[in-house]
Amino acid sequence: MQQMRREIVSWEEVEKLISHLLPQLETEFDLVLAISPSGVIPGGLLASAMGLETILTAQVKFPADPDEDKSKLFSWPDFLHFPEDEHLEGQNVLVVNNAWGAGRTTRAIQKRVEATGGLPYTCVLHFNPYRNLLKNEPDYYGAITDAYIVYPWEIDRGGPERVLLGDRT
Repeated sequence: MQQMRREIVSWEEVEKLISHLLPQLETEFDLVLAISPSGVIPGGLLASAMGLETILTAQVKFPADPDEDKSKLFSWPDFLHFPEDEHLEGQNVLVVNNAWGAGRTTRAIQKRVEATGGLPYTCVLHFNPYRNLLKNEPDYYGAITDAYIVYPWEIDRGGPERVLLGDRT
């Protein structure tokens, strides 16, 4: 199996992506729902830039080891954390994650927001259409990529070399 190309993104590049996303957001949002843990920082940056004070979080977990059983790729996740329905009902909700690879996590959160009566819009810094398992794509994205993105908040204090070298198994 071919290893996916990796790309390390700097804080400056993240700021450029946020600046690129802001003009796309034509809807007036009531709150940001950041997908934990990967969407917390981009969600906070976007909420701050839009002047939104309400930031909620959601977290899901999919069954482990989908390589063993491909049907697990299409299973519904366990919701480890999700806001109460009354916080989302009737609200324009910007659902934020760092990236959309397969799309399962962001889409599951989006569908759950819809079930509460909220109006979800999905937003990611990077969209990888080559890994997307769904017929859907994010409503808003900063860039298209074919790489596995390493964000600055994911880099160990040892520097980017440690991220690239430390993952060898």
